[in-house]
Amino acid sequence: MTVRIVVVSHSDKIADGAVELAAQMAPDVMMVPAGGTSDGRIGTSMEKVMAALETAAGGDGVVVLTDLGSAVMTAESAMEFSDGSTPVLLADAPIVEGLVAAAVAAQGGASVHAVRRAAEATHGYPASRPKAEDHQPAGVQGGGGADYGPAADEPAPPATPDASGDFKLVNLAGMHARPAAKIAGGLSALDAEVTVNGVDGASMTGLMTLGAGQGSVLHVEAYGPDAERAVAYVAGLVNDGFGEP
Repeated sequence: MTVRIVVVSHSDKIADGAVELAAQMAPDVMMVPAGGTSDGRIGTSMEKVMAALETAAGGDGVVVLTDLGSAVMTAESAMEFSDGSTPVLLADAPIVEGLVAAAVAAQGGASVHAVRRAAEATHGYPASRPKAEDHQPAGVQGGGGADYGPAADEPAPPATPDASGDFKLVNLAGMHARPAAKIAGGLSALDAEVTVNGVDGASMTGLMTLGAGQGSVLHVEAYGPDAERAVAYVAGLVNDGFGEP
């Protein structure tokens, strides 16, 4: 089973279209649109959202994405009536980019919390870099217990990545939506913080802003328990051309 996704929008066409788009990249993930009112008008419907949540129940959890403010309130109200057998999480994410990233993460077997993180990373927030002291030994103790590490007013040395690599894009289209979604979705499922050319590797939007075309080199740095897996994951995608010409 995989995580399932419910899309709540004021427009049935937006909800249906977003699901259709995301399904191109995550064909095995159940995505249930809940757009518009029950009589086909612009707005949201508690009944439609509750029905969507019921349809999506039974997987490894449900992530809910919404468009505008009142859709959030409708989703939250409907979530209160869920049976509680599986976790249902509301993601604070743009509905199209967030859905694509979440769907790719779910396709890769990510947990419900990782799927929500993948969606929310599309906001383009910078990666949370590990502190230098998490990777560097403490300052050498001199005589009398004095600490001869960096002075308080000196910047700490940058943390050394637990794993890194450089990979040349070989696919004709370079870094566009599909490759960015595949990278971000997969990385969000790993216990690692990853940057690609300085941007958050779990952010689909951030990766697309790189404007990296064919022949561009992606410099990947990873920190954390899954650092080596993260670098190997990106390497595999890039070397395979993301399954594209």
